[in-house]
Amino acid sequence: MDKHTSILILGAGTFGLSTAYHLAKAGYTNITVLEKSPTFPPELSAGNDLNKIIRAEYEDPFYAELALEAMAAWKSPLFAPYYHETGYLLCNSAAAPEKSKNSLLKSLESIRQRPAFQGKITPINSREDIRRVAPAFTGPMQWKGYFNGFAGYAHAADALTAVYSACVALGVAIHLDAAVRSLSFSSSSSSSSSSGDVCTGATTAGGKSYGAAVTVLALGASLGAVLPEIGRQVVAKGSPVAHVQLTAAEAAALRGIPVTYARDLGFFFEPDPRTHLLKICPSMAGYTNYNNNNNKSGGTTSSSSSSSGLSLPPDDNAFIPARDEAMVRRLLRETLPALADRPLVGRKFCWCADTADSEYVIDVVPGKKGLVVVTGDSAHAFKMLPIVGGWVKDVVEKGRQDSARWRWKEGSDAAGADISWRVGKTTDFEEVEAEMRRDPELVRARL
Repeated sequence: MDKHTSILILGAGTFGLSTAYHLAKAGYTNITVLEKSPTFPPELSAGNDLNKIIRAEYEDPFYAELALEAMAAWKSPLFAPYYHETGYLLCNSAAAPEKSKNSLLKSLESIRQRPAFQGKITPINSREDIRRVAPAFTGPMQWKGYFNGFAGYAHAADALTAVYSACVALGVAIHLDAAVRSLSFSSSSSSSSSSGDVCTGATTAGGKSYGAAVTVLALGASLGAVLPEIGRQVVAKGSPVAHVQLTAAEAAALRGIPVTYARDLGFFFEPDPRTHLLKICPSMAGYTNYNNNNNKSGGTTSSSSSSSGLSLPPDDNAFIPARDEAMVRRLLRETLPALADRPLVGRKFCWCADTADSEYVIDVVPGKKGLVVVTGDSAHAFKMLPIVGGWVKDVVEKGRQDSARWRWKEGSDAAGADISWRVGKTTDFEEVEAEMRRDPELVRARL
C-alpha cells in the first residue's frame, strides 16, 4: 500500500491511537484521527483511567503469549515510564463459586510452565502466605490462589497521553470534539447495493466531511452507534469503578502493594502517587444499557441503541449501583478494614465491547471496501496498547484478516453468552435504576 494513502481512524482510545502510532511508525504520512471527546484522554475511553492490570494470565494460552509480547513492549522507552511491576496477587475468597475457582486455575496453568515465570509464582494457601507478599494488608483474607511476581499495572491515562504525543510528533492529525454522525459510501462498478459498498470516509455531527481511502473504526463500546451492522456480535458492557481518597501518609504506607484481585470480590491497585486515590473495582459480570432514550442515570446517548436493540454507553457515567458499593466495602473489609467505611469518590462506569468468546474482532467489514473494524476488547485490551496497532496495520495493508479467531463474527450473540472468566450475571441499567449512587458533590451540582 502506498505510504501516502489517506487513512481515517475513528476513535482515539487504546485501539485507535495504537493503530495510528503503528501506521505512522511504518511511514504512512496521511493519517487523521477523529475523537468525539472534547478533551484528552477521551471521556468514554476505557483507557482513560488511573491504572490497568498488566499480566499474562489467560485461560487461553494464545493470549498469554500475546500478553508476554506486550509486556516486553511495555519496557520499551515510550511505555516504560508508565509500567510498574508490583506483582499480582490473584486469589479467591472462601465463599467463591466454582466458576471463579476454575477460572483462576486455568489462568495459572497458562503461565506456570513458561520460562518467564520460573521463580515468580508463589502459592497462597494461608493468611501467613499473604502476609509474606503483602505485609500492608490487615484484614482476615482467608483466600487461596497465588502471587505472580512478573506482573503489575500501567498508569493508563498517562500511557495514552504519551502515545498521543508520539502520534502528533510523527505527523498524525488528531481532531477532538469531532463526533462522527455517519460513514460515507460510494458504489463500485460491481456493486448492487443502493447505499454503496466503498467507504470513502465519515461526516461529523458538525457536518464536516473527511475523505479517506481506508477508514478504521476503533470506537470501543460506542461502535454500534456508527456501525449498527455489528449487531450482537459485540455488546457494550460497563464495569463500576470507585476510589477512596487517602492522605499522603496513608498512600505512602501502601506504596508497592501488589495488584490485588479476589476473583469473586474485586481488585485494587497501589494508590496513585499524585492524587493518593486508591482505585477499587468490584467483581461482577458487567452492565448493559439498552434503553438509552429513557436513561435512568440522567445521562444521554445516541437514540439509535433503543431502536436497533443495541447496548450503548450513556454520555453520563458518574455513578455506580449501591450493590457494587457494598461489594467494594466487602473487599476493603477483607484487605484494608480501616478504609472500609470511608467515603467513596470518583464513581464511574468503564465501558468495554464484549464478544461471546472474548476474542478480538480485527477485520474488514464484510461487503464493504476500505472499511476496517477493530473491536471486541472484552475488558482485556489495554495491556496490548503497545502492540495491538500492529495487528490492525496488517489488516489495513492486506485487506483481509488471516487469523480465523479475529474475523468478523457474523451470527454470534455476545449478549447471551456466559463468559467463562466473568463472575455473576450481566445486569441492565433498568434493573438497578433505584440503586444509582453519585459522588455527593456531583449530586449538589445537579440540584
